[in-house]
Amino acid sequence: MTDLPTFEDIVYEKRDRAAWIIINRPKLYNAFRAKTIGLPIDEFQSIIRDVPKPVIARVNGFAIGGGNVFATLCDLTIAADTAVFGQVGPKVGSVDPGWGTALLARHVGDKRAREIWYLNERYSAQQAYEMGLVNKVVPAAELDAAVKVWTDTLAERSPTALALAKRSFNADSENIRGISMAALYSVKLFYETEESKEGVRAFNEKRKPDFHKYAK
Repeated sequence: MTDLPTFEDIVYEKRDRAAWIIINRPKLYNAFRAKTIGLPIDEFQSIIRDVPKPVIARVNGFAIGGGNVFATLCDLTIAADTAVFGQVGPKVGSVDPGWGTALLARHVGDKRAREIWYLNERYSAQQAYEMGLVNKVVPAAELDAAVKVWTDTLAERSPTALALAKRSFNADSENIRGISMAALYSVKLFYETEESKEGVRAFNEKRKPDFHKYAK
């Protein structure tokens, strides 16, 4: 058997016919960074969309910010009852102007998606389930077993049929890819502005940001 590669930020395992990729940064609440995903964020998001197999988000803890976008992008999301969901973008001078916004609205509805992005509140796993962001909520101790039930079930399904189904689902929202690609360039420019940097400074200094002076 070929040895599996080792990584610093993730644990990669093959369990039966499923690949498990687990972010492993417990001291930082498993927050991801560029090194964690190993790709530009747009390429990583495209992989989740384009891989011809269902991708399951297993949420055990905080799915805030980028983690919330990952849960939005995955085909299925299963969460521990202790999981917490939410966005922080405008609170720290950031935004995901594509999959994280437009696709989220497909899941939870336009009004709720705007609430999530504008107000930056936190939602329990049960609330996320009720709004349509999560498919299933289970006790934290049963999370891995519940995910395995799904991966075992998917392993019994026709891989070609699953791939065609995924592409068919994706086709309905494929226009978001173009929006995302164009908007990400704007976001990169925005990150160089003092307004965005104020959000980062405030976060690091554990204070409220002063965005008033940037209002137009």
